[in-house]
Amino acid sequence: MSQSVQKVILITGAASGLGWSLTQGYHAMGYAIVMVDIQAKLLAERVMILNDPESIFSLVVDITDTHAIHELANQVQQKFGRLDVLINNAGITHRSLVEKTDPQVFKKVMAVDYQGPVELTLAVFELLKKSQGTIINISSMAGWMPVLGRAGYCAAKSALHQFFEVMRCEVRQHKVNILMVYPSFLDTPIETNALGHDGNKATHKRSMVGGMGSADDVANYIIKAHKNGKERLFPDKFTWFASVLYKIIPTVFLKSMTKKFASELKS
Repeated sequence: MSQSVQKVILITGAASGLGWSLTQGYHAMGYAIVMVDIQAKLLAERVMILNDPESIFSLVVDITDTHAIHELANQVQQKFGRLDVLINNAGITHRSLVEKTDPQVFKKVMAVDYQGPVELTLAVFELLKKSQGTIINISSMAGWMPVLGRAGYCAAKSALHQFFEVMRCEVRQHKVNILMVYPSFLDTPIETNALGHDGNKATHKRSMVGGMGSADDVANYIIKAHKNGKERLFPDKFTWFASVLYKIIPTVFLKSMTKKFASELKS
């Protein structure tokens, strides 16, 4: 399929967690999907499950590699000649205190959660302009409010939030929509694979507030918000309330959050 009227969506981190739920949801809607992931084996397994070579195009890409990002954009152009939706979903987090964390951990989190999505968006933006398409960014409640033990993750998601809020205003003239998604705690590999202070996998139990969300449920909310042309989505009403509390009465929020995440201080 080199040229087609079939809509095309590119999803990063497509092989697991929320990305896999989104992949299945959009595939069921008839989209051609560019599945991007760094996990080659898992990605191949997912492609076999979908069993749709005409509509599924998979690529193993490290989104922190600028050359790889531009090569990805070129391959999408050559394969489909269009792009209607970009979902910046791939992400990484850490669970470690600032003073104990190797700066390389913060650098890696920022590269995956902020710099990669920005560079990929710019690389494919001309295609999105032509289709008057949509950019969907999977941010986090951590982009709105502090979360103990996740300073680097909060910084990266805050940067993502601010960048794309500005970009939305700048590209509105091209009729390109930007949907920002702010989930809370999801039952996905991003938390189970969180980095520790030394860059290895964190071994202590994670702290959390509110309930554990389902990737499938959040994927359905995202698809609905996309269909309705929404600009922001808070899938979890509890964390939306917490973000409002932080903006209005920050001292109350910070005391409550510190209490909830007190175990991080002992890890």
